[in-house]
Amino acid sequence: MTGRPGIHHMRSPVSYPNQRVGIFVDVQNLYHSAKNLYHGRVNYEELIKYLTGDRQLIRAMAYVVKSEGIVDIPATRAGSATGANAAADASAESSFFGALEKAGLELRMKDLQVWADGAKKADWDVGMAVDAIRMSSFLDVIILVTGDGDFLPLIDYLKWGGGRMVEVAAFRRSASAKLQEAADRFVGIEDVPRAVMKIRMKK
Repeated sequence: MTGRPGIHHMRSPVSYPNQRVGIFVDVQNLYHSAKNLYHGRVNYEELIKYLTGDRQLIRAMAYVVKSEGIVDIPATRAGSATGANAAADASAESSFFGALEKAGLELRMKDLQVWADGAKKADWDVGMAVDAIRMSSFLDVIILVTGDGDFLPLIDYLKWGGGRMVEVAAFRRSASAKLQEAADRFVGIEDVPRAVMKIRMKK
């Protein structure tokens, strides 16, 4: 089937009001894609509403890493580490997490790991995959909100091993092409009305 990129012809023909939906959001992946591609932020409330449609939303999970840089720090403060600035940054991060919860997401958090050589580890790939598999027993549709190609084995397992429908929502330009192909339905977040809010750039 061919057609222009968009969300309308991507809708799965098999969508029923009694389908139980679970949404799993890779917040880091979305945050950086929205910022780098569109200088914006994701409006999670609108996105979740759109992805759920007229189906039953059972669980909506957001995976975040504390202090990973998902709040914007003005350039004038970059590199500055005063107590007041640190407190303000923590407050901004807390507000961001609060907005996620207000959108109806259950937060799963972990601290950023920094190794002795300065390397940082900040991902929820395994935890998100385990949760999706564990919860698939009471879900009909699993929606993965990420463009990360590392989730391909999870999609294959849920579809062919679990018999579940798997949908993926991500920014098309930063999403793995194989991930888009593997999903039963792919939604380009940039096409969802009101799903991306512009960031006011601070000088």
